[in-house]
Amino acid sequence: MKVFVLNSGSSSIKFQIIETNTQKTLMKGLCERIGHENSIYTVTNVEKDLKDKNVPVYFHDHEEAIKKVLSLITDERIGVLKDYSEIDAIGHRVVHGGEYFKDSAVITDEVLKDIESVSHLAPLHNPANIKGINVCKRLMPDKANVAVFDTSFHQTLEEEKYIYALKYEDYEKYQIRKYGFHGTSVRYIVKKLDKIDSSLKNIIVCHLGNGASITAVKDGKSFDTTMGFTPLAGLPMGTRSGDIDPSILEYLSNVKEFNEKEMLNYLNKECGMKGLCGSSDNRDILSLIDKGNKNAKLALNVFCNKIASYIGSYYVELGGLDAIIFTGGIGENSPETREYVCDRLKAIGVKLDKGHNFMRTNDDVLLTDRDSKVKVYRIRTNEELMIALDVERLVL
Repeated sequence: MKVFVLNSGSSSIKFQIIETNTQKTLMKGLCERIGHENSIYTVTNVEKDLKDKNVPVYFHDHEEAIKKVLSLITDERIGVLKDYSEIDAIGHRVVHGGEYFKDSAVITDEVLKDIESVSHLAPLHNPANIKGINVCKRLMPDKANVAVFDTSFHQTLEEEKYIYALKYEDYEKYQIRKYGFHGTSVRYIVKKLDKIDSSLKNIIVCHLGNGASITAVKDGKSFDTTMGFTPLAGLPMGTRSGDIDPSILEYLSNVKEFNEKEMLNYLNKECGMKGLCGSSDNRDILSLIDKGNKNAKLALNVFCNKIASYIGSYYVELGGLDAIIFTGGIGENSPETREYVCDRLKAIGVKLDKGHNFMRTNDDVLLTDRDSKVKVYRIRTNEELMIALDVERLVL
């Protein structure tokens, strides 16, 4: 089955063509700066190893961008299909499903209304996701569309895990609760780990990238997670603050004279690693540490200490731990960060094999010694493939 996987953002579109029978990506690409004069696209034919990078093309709106994508998919030189009618179905990343969606869903008029009804919970993301859905329905009306939600995996959280200690009536009226994110990535990791060792029941998935979260999983289901009502909660991240004392907001609004929009921009884009040391890129931070930069060392210590703290908490909540999985851009590609974290986990019996940890390979790797009480893995995530497999499951 050939699935067109689409991640429609406010001013960008990411896409892949995935063959689910082989689980291979045939083509992938990105349209950026939609609606701006300097819009560009990058596209790669994975099989032929052909790439057109940063090609300037003006995209007035999402429809023009998706039309261009469809023409690239069928392009004689770089395309992978003779005609886009060969696309069997379309999978859409949708950030927020609220409490409606506990699983991915074939998009009907009713499903689309439900997605729209929770857009206030993700005002920067859901409206853009809906744009992509509507354009695909117009351009390819005969194709099934499936919504895959970042939040749905975490709908198994018990109330004591997702409720905030606010007035309960405010939860009932305004749906203020922990939703959690990165669910599609975590589901993929759980599925892949089960094939590696099906005996591992209590696991912790550390999805570490510019956005970062940790999820405790028990018997294949989300048990607790660090992100909350929004992806701003939990760990300090590339540019996000993570958890802070709420009273800081009032104090900052006074001393820095922030309005609401400026405050959210500050917490989402100016804090985290960038706020502590000037860079949000883990590679740059490690390079700065090598040069003796104290703030870079502080930033990495804050990040890793918080990760270890959450892992320790979830270890207790789960009643023991079988495995920890590192994934995401940092989790997969930064052995230094993994080592910093695991050095803080000796109290729960984690013993890292440094040779395995620094091994250069694209394969999934067991990183711990044989006598480690908790197994630690590096597993590459693939959210787009998880979306495509959901489409196959729901459409075929």
